[in-house]
Amino acid sequence: MSSVTNNKNIWEDALAQIEQEVSKANFNTWFKDTFINKVSDGVAQIGVPNSFVRDWLNNKFHKTILKNLREVSDEIRSIEIVVSKNNNKNDIIINKKEEKNNNELPLADFYINKDDNLNPRYIFETFVIGPFNELAHAATQAIIKQPGVVYNPLFIYGNTGHGKTHLIQAAGNQIKKISPDKKVFYLTSEKFTVEYINAVQQNKVGLFKDKYRKYDVLIMDDIQFLSGKEKTQEELFHLFNTLYDNNKQIIFSSDQHPNFIPGLEDRLKSRFNQGMIVDITQPDHESRIAIIKTKLVKNGIELNDDVYDFLAKSIEGNIRELEGVVNSIVCQTQLKNRKLSITEIKELIKNTSKPKKMISVNELIKIVSDFFNIETENIKDKTRRKEVVRPRQIIMYILREDFNVSFPTIGEKLGGRDHTTVIHSCEKIKKDLKIDNSLSQQINQIRSMLT
Repeated sequence: MSSVTNNKNIWEDALAQIEQEVSKANFNTWFKDTFINKVSDGVAQIGVPNSFVRDWLNNKFHKTILKNLREVSDEIRSIEIVVSKNNNKNDIIINKKEEKNNNELPLADFYINKDDNLNPRYIFETFVIGPFNELAHAATQAIIKQPGVVYNPLFIYGNTGHGKTHLIQAAGNQIKKISPDKKVFYLTSEKFTVEYINAVQQNKVGLFKDKYRKYDVLIMDDIQFLSGKEKTQEELFHLFNTLYDNNKQIIFSSDQHPNFIPGLEDRLKSRFNQGMIVDITQPDHESRIAIIKTKLVKNGIELNDDVYDFLAKSIEGNIRELEGVVNSIVCQTQLKNRKLSITEIKELIKNTSKPKKMISVNELIKIVSDFFNIETENIKDKTRRKEVVRPRQIIMYILREDFNVSFPTIGEKLGGRDHTTVIHSCEKIKKDLKIDNSLSQQINQIRSMLT
């Protein structure tokens, strides 16, 4: 099989998975006419039609693309997204229909500063504040005033697409604006890992250490990808100590609380916990309206209030899904050169929300058991040990609340228990959720594993 054919097959398989993970609007808007240009030394070069798509995929879907390519091919370790003309017509995967080129959309805000990796598009002026993120926003404002003094490190966590990257990069851009002399640097934990491995292989670890110890503000995204990477974690631990001891500000983000990241060393968890840890939850209805309105107005598009309300009700997912729909509206508005009707908008967002993933009881038991590090067999046993009872109650609660399974069925599936026991367990979790923030965090983390 030729390399071109092999790359085509790899990309088709990856796209098939990506299509299941992103909304229809996002998939059709951003993944059309994309292809694998080449794979060399573990790096898959993804060709895209223009710089707008390149920067959007880099900022919004880099992790999704890389994860799925790694699942398809063991050869691929990282990706590079480049503007490239597809010379092989057979490689065009989706949406062969001719459309106006996205180059006509505004691109100036998408250029990354190569010195600090910060995207100038991520600023506080375009960050919509709501109940779901106001604490995280307040924490970043505090460190901007006194970097390295308060809330060091600052650790922000939340599910994918809730605006973490925007917020932490906005903090970096604002610190640069206030104090141009401060050296700020942003990167993902994956990039840090790759650089460290390359430094070891090239006997340049000393240069690697010197590079990262010179920064006044270090911003590291997606800490969860350090899971199980012992040597990289050790290097980050020593880097953290050096920066912290010299009052340098450190900002981290993750899709979950550091205490719940599997394969993360206790000494790193301890360092993360000595600062400020704050979460960003899913945006509420009013916040979704504000986000949609802000992003559309920024592109010169204003809609009636009933349309904003419809969009917010129809798209209950994360901010990334909202942005995907907004960009589709912007694109279609520019193509038609007029305001879209409510009928056209309804058609545009039809089927954009992903259906809830179906899951078996045994799959849920396995996920919860692994989360709490207990044996799956214990869940169905008659044991009343505390370390088993609470996970069992959480399973019952999720089956009832998220999947609407009947109380008798839940009892039957979990060791033949009476339905009254299930009712009591669900009520117990509901009651405890009102007073136990750590329980709420645990259930949110488990739910994120089900999507």
